[in-house]
Parts: sequence; structure tokens; C-alpha cells
Amino acid sequence: MSRRQKYDPLKNTFPFPNEIFILGLSPGELAVYSYLLCCANRKTGQCWPSYKTFGNAVRMSANTVRKYVCELEERQLISTENTSVTTKAGLKRNGNLLYTIRPIQLALDQFYEQQLAQMDAVAERQ
Repeated sequence: MSRRQKYDPLKNTFPFPNEIFILGLSPGELAVYSYLLCCANRKTGQCWPSYKTFGNAVRMSANTVRKYVCELEERQLISTENTSVTTKAGLKRNGNLLYTIRPIQLALDQFYEQQLAQMDAVAERQ
């Protein structure tokens, strides 16, 4: 006889900062950022899914995922590091990227600075 498990609304969820919607991200950027948040270790903010794994999860090609990862890096939402793995034969190979979720405040600061620069440029033209 199987017992029905009690539904826990907090299980299998992840925190998503409300401020992310201020930045005007595209749907693709939001999907990639959301997947990173879902995968990331809650203490370190790091994860290392492959572009193929990413693509399967968010229904995008690896190249499209790569494009959105670069855009998220430019917006200072994430940082990436190359990793390497050693095969059983002792050969050193490139591994997946190590993604680190950065504090949202850094992206907000950059966004506001860009907004101010645009306003200054408009004021100068007038």
C-alpha cells in the first residue's frame, strides 16, 4: 500500500530576486538566469551545467544558451570560469563552465549608471 506524500510548496523551489524585472531582460535571458538559479548551490551560488544540459532544460540550442550567458555576464548577473577535467587515461580536457550567481545589486548599479548616462546624453543634445 503506497502512502500519498504530503505536498510541500517550498520543496523544489528556488529564490528569485524581484529586482530582476527592473533590468528589462529578454525572455531568453530570464529563462537562462532562472535555470542557473535553479541549479546553483544555495550557499556558494555556483553550478556547472553544460550548454547541452542547459539547452534541453530551457528548450534552446547550445549556441543560443551561449549567447544569453554572455549577455548575463555583460549585465553582471553571473560570472563564468573555465574548468578542466582529467580523464581516466590521465589526459587533461576542458570541462563545463563554472557559473557563479553574482549579487543582484551589482547589476542594478550598472543598470542605473547606464540610465543616468543616457539621460545626460539626451540633455546634452537638447
